[in-house]
Amino acid sequence: MSCFLCNSSLGKKLVMSLSGLFLVLFILFHMSMNVVAIISPEGYDAICKFLGANWYALAGTVVLALGVLVHFGYALILTLDNYRARGKQRYAVTTKEPGVSWSSKNMLVLGVIVLLGLGLHLTHFWAKMQLQELLDNHEVVLCNGQVVSPTDGAALIAYTFKEWYNVVIYLVWFVALWFHLTHGIWSMFQTAGCANDTWYPRLKFAANALATLIFLGFAAVVVWYYVAQHCPCCAAC
Repeated sequence: MSCFLCNSSLGKKLVMSLSGLFLVLFILFHMSMNVVAIISPEGYDAICKFLGANWYALAGTVVLALGVLVHFGYALILTLDNYRARGKQRYAVTTKEPGVSWSSKNMLVLGVIVLLGLGLHLTHFWAKMQLQELLDNHEVVLCNGQVVSPTDGAALIAYTFKEWYNVVIYLVWFVALWFHLTHGIWSMFQTAGCANDTWYPRLKFAANALATLIFLGFAAVVVWYYVAQHCPCCAAC
């Protein structure tokens, strides 16, 4: 089995699909959790406290990190295999569809952008939250002098997205994630052998709808917190 997963092209794609499915499920959970910050900042803080430096949250963080490493590592391996087999062509798909030609040929580039955005996100949030709890720090001093608790996630969201450039960077990140997911989610079904003429349009629609839902959920939080701090009407409310 290990040889099949490491040496076979189908096995490598299977690992990519399974790790991708795991990451999509996590992204859905993370997006849903973030939307709570709009509805109830107090409720979001309660979730952040529950998912702090507890053993189950730490175990989940380790598994998530491994999932990212496996997914990106196998993406590099498959890309190198494709280069060797077909020159500079990348992800080859068995079903032609003009609308995904750009994203399908640039999955690695999109993945790198997503990975860079993840690094920035970890700096903005994880380093100020779970990491601080692990270091037994009960207060975090922000650059503006504001002191917050590592579990005060809503305050960190407000602090981060008060600046327009952070909003722009995150929206670019979310757009790259949208492109990556629209092709990646469909590719998972293709690897499972579901991409026939009957199911192809349905799976494409499902992939686009899910990617759009994730994009809108994440983007709504970023835009909401920026507007709420800069719109006079919102500030008055």
